[in-house]
Amino acid sequence: MDLRIEYPVALLILIPLFVYFFWIWRRHRQQWSKIYLAVFAIRVLTVGALVFALANPFIFLPNEKEQIVYLIDRSASIQGADDAAVQFINEGLAGKENHQEVGIYSFAESIQTETLLSSEVDVVPELSPVTANDETDIGKALQLVSGITDRQKATRVILLSDGLETKGNVLEEVSRFANSNVTVDVVPLTKAVLHDAVIESFTSPQVAFDGEAQQLITEVSSSVRTNASLILYENDAVIHREEVTLEEGKNRFTYSHRGSSQGLVKYEAMIQVENDAVLENNKLTSVTTVEAPPKVLIVYGDEKGTAIDDIIGESTVGYDVIAASDLPSSLSSYLAYNAIIFDNVPGHLVGEAKMTVIEQAVKHFGVGFMMVGGENSFGLGGYFKTPIEELLPVEMEVQGKHQLPTLGLALVIDRSGSMMGSKMELAKEAAARSIELLRDGDTLGVIAFDGIPWEVIETGVLKDRKDALDKVSSISANGGTEIYTSLELAYKNLQDLPLQRKHIILLTDGQSATNASYEDLLAAGLEKNVTLSTVAIGSDADRTLLEELSLLGSGRFYDVTDATMIPSILSRETAMISRTYIEDNPFYPTVYQADHWNALFEGGVPQMNAYIGTTAKGMANVIAESEKEDPILAQWQYGLGTTIAFTSDSAGAWAGDWARWQEWRPFWQTAIAEMLPSYHEVAYDIQSQGNGNYLITDSSNEAAFLNIAAINEQGENLPIEIDVLSAAKVRVTVDSDPGLIFFSIANKEQQIYQSGIYVPYGDEYAAKPTNTALLEKIAELGNGKVLEDPKEAFRTFTHQGFESKSIAHWLLFIAMLLFFADITLRRFGGTIIPRFKQKKKEIQAEPVETNVGKVLKQMKKK
Repeated sequence: MDLRIEYPVALLILIPLFVYFFWIWRRHRQQWSKIYLAVFAIRVLTVGALVFALANPFIFLPNEKEQIVYLIDRSASIQGADDAAVQFINEGLAGKENHQEVGIYSFAESIQTETLLSSEVDVVPELSPVTANDETDIGKALQLVSGITDRQKATRVILLSDGLETKGNVLEEVSRFANSNVTVDVVPLTKAVLHDAVIESFTSPQVAFDGEAQQLITEVSSSVRTNASLILYENDAVIHREEVTLEEGKNRFTYSHRGSSQGLVKYEAMIQVENDAVLENNKLTSVTTVEAPPKVLIVYGDEKGTAIDDIIGESTVGYDVIAASDLPSSLSSYLAYNAIIFDNVPGHLVGEAKMTVIEQAVKHFGVGFMMVGGENSFGLGGYFKTPIEELLPVEMEVQGKHQLPTLGLALVIDRSGSMMGSKMELAKEAAARSIELLRDGDTLGVIAFDGIPWEVIETGVLKDRKDALDKVSSISANGGTEIYTSLELAYKNLQDLPLQRKHIILLTDGQSATNASYEDLLAAGLEKNVTLSTVAIGSDADRTLLEELSLLGSGRFYDVTDATMIPSILSRETAMISRTYIEDNPFYPTVYQADHWNALFEGGVPQMNAYIGTTAKGMANVIAESEKEDPILAQWQYGLGTTIAFTSDSAGAWAGDWARWQEWRPFWQTAIAEMLPSYHEVAYDIQSQGNGNYLITDSSNEAAFLNIAAINEQGENLPIEIDVLSAAKVRVTVDSDPGLIFFSIANKEQQIYQSGIYVPYGDEYAAKPTNTALLEKIAELGNGKVLEDPKEAFRTFTHQGFESKSIAHWLLFIAMLLFFADITLRRFGGTIIPRFKQKKKEIQAEPVETNVGKVLKQMKKK
């Protein structure tokens, strides 16, 4: 038994109390009777008991119960060893005694419960699936298990693992178990791999010149001698396929490639082996910067194509022309170009995901961007509140200078169960953007439907925009699909309103049968100036019906396979009916002072026929504007990239005399020249140090002033930490999953250097043996042992658990008894005893003879 105090600092209160009681005793000890001395002692003991109770003392009593916790490693490196672990535990459970509790937990990167600690566990249940097994964090698993167990009981943790730790520090964690009642035993697990081929490294030159032969070197290790296919890719296109023989152990293959791509070129090596054990380690990627003349990507949205390639003709700038529907999704594809031009491209053909990747390419890698007008561009293209609007020098919204029609808009949104998840969230985001595009005073109605219509926002004048947005965000997905009644309600709400434009947008991913006539409903609506556009989402939508409804309703039909297009579509629809965007009165633009541009206009400014209305952003450089002060040509710097907005068209229908202007070709050449980034001539050296750390060396000794960003293939800005080591070196720590990441490095002059680094598959997928040394060290630090016999898990514990019992309540009880003793002595002890003694003395005392007595006595004698 052991006595301990939880709050020893509380005992310091005894010091002033002792001084006080000592002073009282010194001052009054000569005057006090024994009773008062007893009362004084009782009070001292009472106060002492109260102070000790405040310090919360407790004693340790032996605890006979014991805990055995099994911790099973189920990471990818030991995949397939579950059966061996379960068998080991089941054999051990045969030796469990009644006073012993057993818990079973499994882990990879995080821990999950298989069975809670209980004395009734007799067999291992079916193990639950593991969702994330690409990391092994043994230390975290031990930490969490120690928090689950009762620390007052003797505890033994049985770790079943291959010891291949990829995250955390298990030795640091297990050392914390020293001087505790927790011990750690280990059971080494091994994975039987009969056949596995691994690409251990794949390298290409960091920098190469256009047309130069590049050495692509692939190193492959194999557990057995076997045949395989080695495939090499350049920017996802196959450039080499070879049947090879893999010898057991290391194999090296070299291929000389004269590439046709420029800029950041992605090379990839893949090995294909029949019946390969681990597929994740069969692919690696490398990136080479190929120096070449500038190259521009021209994207068109109109079926007629683009006129820009014919205008610029042959020049020192190369270009590729593609349709918007063929835009790539990966960042590496855009970094192969120095600038991107969108010529009359509607936003719904691009999608938010690709817009995000383009925005990152402009902001962090200096890729230039230009948007050219047309009836499918800018606000009419649905770019309101998109990443493309953010990077442009103009806003899609037309503010204050245009006479706008009165508008009624009804959104009819499918909220059936099939819309659950991202489709519902994107539909709500789209509705929110449409609401933000509306003006105060416009009419709005929102109907969400499943089997029946629900008026989320009753059709009426938009007064409280925030309340409308809150109501839209509350829509949830559930139920079936019934379109007609909701569409009928939307028409009923709009058709009698005295508005110039009345429009309905129907968005659904399902099908709905009805006996009612859509033709009659839509025809009656057209008589009341109500139009209808429809959006079909996914493969289950009734495209035939929705396309027919859009034709009958004099609107537009959108066939959406990528749900991220939904916000752009609704923004475009709202913009088309709520604004007079196209200004088609011929005019002469006003040109302002701007370097590199003014020489074009020395001979005069041609007449222009039309443009799309936009609003220039505050920091934009407006080079030319209309008579209504709308920007025609604007430019600004967005991050490291230059972006340009030209709100007229390239074909000439809107550009008018500009298309016949002798400076028309120089105009486009100037725009391209303005967009081209300034690249750093000297490559920074980037070396991987493992665990997400990269050492960047700057030969100019200005490493502390570098602006560094890391972006993955999906265009996501990765979190980084920068540590300046010296004038020439910085260490960058990047938190990234396996895959390709791109570094953008800019110096003080905003010169840009680009580089791609491939984060390879994790160590979980490397061909490594069981780390027996680490497991033995864990057992040593955990005061345990390496188990061979399953029944040893329930061997006699060398230490015993203790249960702490607080005695503060007993001290309070003693203090209460002393308090009543104090009261009793003070109330009765000081009065009863003195009175008793006084009566006794009166009985024993001689009677006193008075004068009257003496007189009476003499009279008797006479």
